[in-house]
Amino acid sequence: MGKPVEFGIGFLTGRTNICNIINYCYKDMIEQVKDYPEGVNLTIFILYDLEYQHTKREEFYKLKDDVYKKIQIKYITPEDIEEEKKILKSRYNLTKNEVNLILGTGYAKARNAIMYFALKRKIDYLLFWDDDEYPYANLKGEGNEIIWKKQDNILEHLKAIEYSDITVGHRCGNMSPVPYIEFGEDSIKEQDFKEYIDAVSNEAVSWDLIKKNMNKDNGMTFAERDITDGKDKIVLKNIGIENWLLGSGICLNLTHLDKIPAYYNPPFARGEDTFFSTLLTKANVVKVPTYHFHDSFLKYTGILKGKCPKRFEKLSLDDSSVGERFLKASIGWIKYKPLLMYIMQRNTYLRDIQIAKEKLKNSIEKVNKMFPEQDFLCLVDELEKYSENVQDHYKEYLRTNDVWNRIKVQIQEGIKP
Repeated sequence: MGKPVEFGIGFLTGRTNICNIINYCYKDMIEQVKDYPEGVNLTIFILYDLEYQHTKREEFYKLKDDVYKKIQIKYITPEDIEEEKKILKSRYNLTKNEVNLILGTGYAKARNAIMYFALKRKIDYLLFWDDDEYPYANLKGEGNEIIWKKQDNILEHLKAIEYSDITVGHRCGNMSPVPYIEFGEDSIKEQDFKEYIDAVSNEAVSWDLIKKNMNKDNGMTFAERDITDGKDKIVLKNIGIENWLLGSGICLNLTHLDKIPAYYNPPFARGEDTFFSTLLTKANVVKVPTYHFHDSFLKYTGILKGKCPKRFEKLSLDDSSVGERFLKASIGWIKYKPLLMYIMQRNTYLRDIQIAKEKLKNSIEKVNKMFPEQDFLCLVDELEKYSENVQDHYKEYLRTNDVWNRIKVQIQEGIKP
């Protein structure tokens, strides 16, 4: 028997729901891998952002004592990140600006930091898991009642990752933070909301997908039974720049480090998984038969305790948390839209970005009226600012991976900080 597999689980979070996920799932994590032939050592990495919801540090440390006894827990603190930046500058001869591209808080830098700390701990495989996703699949039963099935999310990735560079699972539940909307004179016309979605759209958000979800099941997506039963074939494929991976439920083979790029997003934007995907043209990616239930508004946290709903309720626009979440998502999307268009549609970029600006201006006041407690009008200025800076962001996107490649070469040569 060879040495045990070192399997990491990476959580980047600004929400204390992370403690609930670990406290209620850790026994199942251990159970999934206990009979794996080579043996598996689990390490959970928790990188927390104190600024995201202005949460006190101690709120991220509310794990059960038994968790610490059964699984290795590595917190990545703001102080840890600053210390590693010093090490990278001194040992790898990197500048302050270069290390700031790789390590920090924010979606992309946090993922890079987790990858980096996992490499320092000699982790073989690293599974990213979001703080609003649970290892359950919701299936349709008779009479539209929901059937819930627990998922072997770690084991399924583990069985496939040895023979690939990246494995990725499936998502069900609330696929995006776009709330359910009843169109009409008293709300907003469908055409106006379509223009808004067209303006903020990206590789994962489009009007066709949003409308499809709204027209059935109160905007929720159900799992496919063939996948949960393991009947679908695992497909090995090359991911190109028109095939996209989601950030959670993705497992990286860190022993194939040459195939793993860095994450990047424009400042304070989203899109880190999108720009990661654009650099996977030579990576072998396996789709594995496991789901994460996406609870984007944290309305179904009881699932972790086994309190699974029999039906999904519509998300009311009167709920302030719904509007706040939708606005945050829209801002994140609009800030990375110009760079995505610049990478994908360089020849028509100026025309296409102008169309997006016009659609946003035509629809934004009507969307803003739907959410009186939120200021959606700020999106106009954000799109203008990020489109003006798109070439600078493109240079950062390229430079981030240049720096990451330099670090990887030294790590692969055995020079570890």
